[in-house]
Amino acid sequence: MTTPSNRRAFAALTAPRVAAELGERSVLCLPLGSVEQHGPHLPLDTDTVIAEQFAHRLATYVAGRHDLWVGPAVPYGLSPEHARTPGTITLDLHLYATLIITLVTEYIRSTRVQSLLLINGHGGNRGVLEAVVNQLRHSHGVTTCVLHPAALAAGRVPIDSELPEVHAGVLETALMLALDPDRVRLDLLPSETVPDPGQRQAVGRLVLDRGVTWPWTSDDPALSTGGVIGGDPRKATPELGQKLLTAALDGSVYALNRIDTDSSRGTPETLRRHHAPHA
Repeated sequence: MTTPSNRRAFAALTAPRVAAELGERSVLCLPLGSVEQHGPHLPLDTDTVIAEQFAHRLATYVAGRHDLWVGPAVPYGLSPEHARTPGTITLDLHLYATLIITLVTEYIRSTRVQSLLLINGHGGNRGVLEAVVNQLRHSHGVTTCVLHPAALAAGRVPIDSELPEVHAGVLETALMLALDPDRVRLDLLPSETVPDPGQRQAVGRLVLDRGVTWPWTSDDPALSTGGVIGGDPRKATPELGQKLLTAALDGSVYALNRIDTDSSRGTPETLRRHHAPHA
């Protein structure tokens, strides 16, 4: 049965309906996730759940203003920082970039869509996606950007956290409690384990410092407690998760308005001709 949460699913359409429903002003959303450790209490596909469910909620949230369609989620990403932990699956850098570019190329080829919105649930994908959207604009003339729901939410809602929210802490746990609560197992968190405030300096230096980029791993006790880099997940609530989701949805409207403005300036074919080298 089609529900309000998935009625804008691209893959649920028949081929004739794709031609009828998706036009040049439509926006195709591509959720991007990962399969990686998220502490003892969250599933490996946490980032994929957040990206995919947020994409469907966004399509509903802006219905009537923007014509969004949600493609199948890409469940694998770049997770070398978690690769030492059981269950983490990480793709090669070149393979991942090629995969996203290939998928976008195919959506452009098979539809009249000229705008794509990449919805990223995994922080480790962020760096390569910045390069990918620039490449897509240059080589395909496609209007595109990347939305990071967790980052959009964190900048708008106060979070009671002992540490910066990087991975599997209060922020992601709250989002999962709002999106898929049956799969959150707070009871599996060791009762004697609490975030170490002394990790703040290491997190700032190795993960968040914008002046220097370091490789880091989530099994480093200087950064994480049981795979969690952030505050005590037991502080998370479904109510906080809903506030975070609402804030991220609100924060996404600007991006969609910008996409709508950019896409109205010319079709991909026009932009490709503009960027084509002179004979």
